[in-house]
Amino acid sequence: KYPLGALAMTLFMLSLAGIPPTAGFMGKFYVFSAAVSQGYVTLAVIGVLNSLISVYYYIRVVVVMYMSAKPAERFHFTYSVPAIIALIIAAWGTLQLGILPERWLSLAKDSIFSFLL
Repeated sequence: KYPLGALAMTLFMLSLAGIPPTAGFMGKFYVFSAAVSQGYVTLAVIGVLNSLISVYYYIRVVVVMYMSAKPAERFHFTYSVPAIIALIIAAWGTLQLGILPERWLSLAKDSIFSFLL
């Protein structure tokens, strides 16, 4: 019923699940690789297992959103121009951080080092 919202919600749920090429995947990748490099392999394995469990819940929302027999009529939603712009910017950022994270990571690193020095 609301294709733009459904597409954005799908993208954000996939990002929360850590599916590439989204920002959520890169975040989980860096956290788990840092844990392994510091010797916390057990903690990283537990984190990966928890992520796999969470995928079920996130994908379930997407399945219900697209495959439900009849859409809920309780909610009536109209897109405003600022809402459309916000959805597009958030979706673009989610994909941008997943596909090309180096640019944003170097920017974050530079800003952190400027505060520390």
